[in-house]
Amino acid sequence: MTKTLTDIFWSNLSKIHVVLLSTGDGTPVPMSPLSRQEDGVIWFITSANHDSFKAAEAGATADIYLCDSACHMYGTIKGSLSASQDDEKLDALWSPLAAAWFDKGREDDTVRLMKYIPHKAEIWATDGIGKYLLETIRANVTNAKPDTGEYGIIHFKEFT
Repeated sequence: MTKTLTDIFWSNLSKIHVVLLSTGDGTPVPMSPLSRQEDGVIWFITSANHDSFKAAEAGATADIYLCDSACHMYGTIKGSLSASQDDEKLDALWSPLAAAWFDKGREDDTVRLMKYIPHKAEIWATDGIGKYLLETIRANVTNAKPDTGEYGIIHFKEFT
């Protein structure tokens, strides 16, 4: 079965540990995405005091910037960010990585969950540096364009 660009997107995103999240005119900040293809959502655990959570409470539009050579994906995602009150989802997503950021772990009063719904993504999914170098050499020898991976724009179903 051939993977679609959407499948590649969700598969690679599930392995990415840090993205840049931008809300409004503020500086993009590093955040740990918790992607769930089955939800069609990217979740973030943050603090009630963080500017991104304040933006989420206001139902902000937000951009995610991807640049991860280990997971072979680059690009941007445009979507909407909201505050979530889903304690069951927060419990399911909770991890030692999240706990490290809060003095009282999961019991910290400032722990909050944000829900990011992607509308559109423009991505480049590569096969890694080895294939990139091989394709670049091949292209120079044969005068052909290098095949460095998949590129495309994804319009997520709810927003097409």
